[in-house]
Amino acid sequence: MGLIVPPVSAESGFTTGFVGRIPVRNLWLLMLYASDLFRPGGIAHVAVEESPDELPDLVAELLAHAVETRLHRQLSLGYRSREEWLSRVRGRIDVLTTERRQLLDRGLVACRYEELSIDTPRNRFVRAALESVARLAKKPTIAHRCRSLAAAMRARGVAGQPPTRAQMSADRFGRHDADDQFMVAAARLAYDLALPTESAGGNLLAMPGREEAWVRRLFERAVGGLYAVALSPFGWHVRCGATLQWQITSKTSGMDSILPAMRTDMVLDHADSGRRIVVDTKFTSIVTAGWYREQSLRSGYLYQMYAYLQSQVGCGDPLADAASGLLLHPAVGQMIDETVVIQGHPIRCATVDLTAKPAEIRAQLLRCIEVQR
Repeated sequence: MGLIVPPVSAESGFTTGFVGRIPVRNLWLLMLYASDLFRPGGIAHVAVEESPDELPDLVAELLAHAVETRLHRQLSLGYRSREEWLSRVRGRIDVLTTERRQLLDRGLVACRYEELSIDTPRNRFVRAALESVARLAKKPTIAHRCRSLAAAMRARGVAGQPPTRAQMSADRFGRHDADDQFMVAAARLAYDLALPTESAGGNLLAMPGREEAWVRRLFERAVGGLYAVALSPFGWHVRCGATLQWQITSKTSGMDSILPAMRTDMVLDHADSGRRIVVDTKFTSIVTAGWYREQSLRSGYLYQMYAYLQSQVGCGDPLADAASGLLLHPAVGQMIDETVVIQGHPIRCATVDLTAKPAEIRAQLLRCIEVQR
């Protein structure tokens, strides 16, 4: 994966550039749409759609406020595993180590125990997010505020290495630490904002790789987040990662272990108008070379959408009987917006130009779920 060092804007003081063909500022907007801060119950701040360059300052301010609130009330504590040679037993005895090292001859015993500590993976993640977003903030006062809070967390004992994404994905909130949810949501967004400016690769839409997989997941989550926020006030119900059931009349004993699940990216329901739209996002070109013609829709994607729609007919759900589909792709060289009706199901194939102005990206996504032609 080749690296491109993005230019540094003298006016803003932070790194700008492109990841593949997508401007970093547009990726920041997608990150906002995908984040928990944008979901219902959070803080939308849709004004940044006109100027996403201000997003790092906004996120830095939100994160700083959340951390200040938690510092005033004491950061959450957590248990961490420790292994030490002690003069008295604490926790469980590591018999093998004790015998192998002949610790008893020295009056010691190897112990494994859990210790309540402020230096938890969650708190280390928040501290790292403060340090990352401080480098992106345009306003010196906000950058200084974030750096000071990161230093304050270090002084209180949050000094370990930041956790990996896998470790953070396993983090769960309990009733006693629910107040951390907003802080961690802001930290996730702040941490993600720094990623495209630190490592940007080329040919994103043409070559498979780590960056393509990351932006593909981001695109899917961003579309779901935008639709959830923008459509909910108008009576729409948005389900992301919805699972559809096969209409099975009989099966052999081993079929359950090999039958694939039908999991859609999102399903949009509007009960009052009787509309259901099954949305499937793909981060590839919507067309490819076809037989005896220059381009053709990717047949596998069309077959997949047809299965999503037709497999649900006759289940007693009126919305499923008349459902429509939307195949949503980023634009690669050309914009496409075409619809075909197959066995009563309109299937729309549309693209979104992720290189357009941020407000236009939002408008394109909303136009894609208008009444099917």
